[in-house]
Amino acid sequence: MKKRGWVWLVASALVLTTTAFAVAGSADSEVEAAYIEKDGLPVVGSYENLKKLLAKDLQQQKLMYKTTVAMESAPVAGSAEPQSAPAAANVAESAAADYSTTNVQVQGVDEADVVKTDGKYIYQATSNEIRIVQADPAGKMQLASRLSYTEGTFEPLELYVDENRLVIIGQSFETLAIKKNDSAKKVKIAPGYHNLHVEMLKAQVYDITDKQKPKLTRELEMEGSYLSSRKIGSNLYLVANHRINTFQIMEDLGDPAPMYRDQAPDKQAEPQKLPYGDIHYFPESLTPNYLMVAGVDLDKPNQKMKVHSYLGGGENIYASMENLYVAVSEYKNEMPKPSVSSSESNFAPINESVSTTLYRFALKNGNLDFSGKGSVPGNVLNQFSIDEHDGYLRIATTSGNIWRTDEGTSKNNLYILDRDLKIHGKLEGIAPGEKIYSARFIGDRAYMVTFKTVDPLFVIDVKKPDAPRVLGALKIPGYSDYLHPYDENHLIGFGKEAEAEKDIAYYQGMKIALFDVTDVANPIEKFKTVIGDRGTDSELLSNHKALLFSKEKELLAFPVTVYSLSSEEKANRRIQDYGRFSFQGAYVYRLNLQEGFVLDSTITHLTAEDSLKAGHDWYDSEKNIRRILTIGDTLYTVSNSLIKSQRLEDHRPIGTLSLTK
Repeated sequence: MKKRGWVWLVASALVLTTTAFAVAGSADSEVEAAYIEKDGLPVVGSYENLKKLLAKDLQQQKLMYKTTVAMESAPVAGSAEPQSAPAAANVAESAAADYSTTNVQVQGVDEADVVKTDGKYIYQATSNEIRIVQADPAGKMQLASRLSYTEGTFEPLELYVDENRLVIIGQSFETLAIKKNDSAKKVKIAPGYHNLHVEMLKAQVYDITDKQKPKLTRELEMEGSYLSSRKIGSNLYLVANHRINTFQIMEDLGDPAPMYRDQAPDKQAEPQKLPYGDIHYFPESLTPNYLMVAGVDLDKPNQKMKVHSYLGGGENIYASMENLYVAVSEYKNEMPKPSVSSSESNFAPINESVSTTLYRFALKNGNLDFSGKGSVPGNVLNQFSIDEHDGYLRIATTSGNIWRTDEGTSKNNLYILDRDLKIHGKLEGIAPGEKIYSARFIGDRAYMVTFKTVDPLFVIDVKKPDAPRVLGALKIPGYSDYLHPYDENHLIGFGKEAEAEKDIAYYQGMKIALFDVTDVANPIEKFKTVIGDRGTDSELLSNHKALLFSKEKELLAFPVTVYSLSSEEKANRRIQDYGRFSFQGAYVYRLNLQEGFVLDSTITHLTAEDSLKAGHDWYDSEKNIRRILTIGDTLYTVSNSLIKSQRLEDHRPIGTLSLTK
């Protein structure tokens, strides 16, 4: 039976904005932007109103531009190439069907990944192509088709598979020629701004009924760069960031409203500008961001996608089956008054307070409708710090600063908000001087890991929304970056071992622990294992989708890069010493409550020659295993270069498929 639903494109676009309303070009005068409300939130309304909202930042940008032009005009003795910003850092749990699915936070809310399977085929996204591999039978794996993007105009990032439909999420790059308005003819064009470079978030929809000949049926585009996504049934949510070119506003180089496009591959549609009358904004958090949302029903090809936009933040996204929440941090600094004692003037640290505003949007009939907002002290770590349960929203935050030792020191908190997003219950001041490293809400319990020199795991009762309370705590070396439920009384923690020296903790190898919380007042670390030495790392510690876990199959697996010290080095080591690269691949464990973690096998795609060529460190090789999955009783490891299959029962290799051209 064909599934029906809505696909949403969610984009967060960076726009320089401020709550100060000085008119651009007139630093001394102040003109308040018009306040027009629609659907519960104010709207930007017009381009002129947008410029008033952006006025202060535009003034700063003009000063920076004048300084840049002056510097470019002056003779220089030498030059240096600017360093590029580091790339953003970039599972599978057993489902009812006999193949693994992506490890997700909320049951029923899917998340995109670089590799997925439907139990017969494996689908993989790389930086320049999509591969569809017939994986079953494992001894006869073959490439069914590949979608290549060689022109550099589209970069696949992640994908979803929905029966006979494949949705590819990626980035598209376009260059638009801009003609200046008459009023700006005499204004000097800064280098690189003759053309407007546009980055578009794109979703390509393919009919994959014939796996050897995928058919492109639709393209959906939204200006911005991809951040995250969700999928509920056939409902897809994409989150992106987009920096608006403020020079375009200052020099009147066209309308800077964000663009979108919905088109069939045989019908080229022009990009559409979003009307300012449809762009809302969050009054409490006029940060340099747009939150843009577009919805479309992929089962209705004649229905155009619907677009919504909100000027404001978009740092962390959480989606339940019914609602989408956007968490936005708001920072406030208060300068302290100086205190004078004898001949010295002492200044207290700046009092910085952070709060998180939560905006809720109901998902209904292909629309994302604003339905409420609330605020709590502190900021959130990631999506796992937020959870919706029985009509309440639970959220874990950290407030204060970890480096302070006075009242401004860091504290960790848990808040429970009611249907109106008002604080209904709270638990504050947990682990002063530490910060949250991971959090997880499971039913009527919340688990929180904080860290500075040791790892306290807190077990918190949230059964009574008006009175959350700490039930117990366990303090052990190291910390957990990610917590995963094993069953109702056991929890798996993935993180790093740590050792302390003079009140400074140094992380060591990768640590896996099974916590027993049957006695909530006295949680224990039932089993643990440590992989490698200092330097060992895994994508799992920053991306939960890298985990393969099946309690029924007693299976736990993930990719890992291992750094090790020799026996002699260990005997003479300092705890700050890093190991040497020794392995990249998959660690596959058997896990049960009787034996704990039993390492069943290690799998690598590196050859013996690759290992001999390796120096002290390793790199992001095309042979690095990214994902591990299962189909029936077969385990598959996937890198950009190849796929290997082996039997789960005895680890006997079955087949290898090269993916290189």
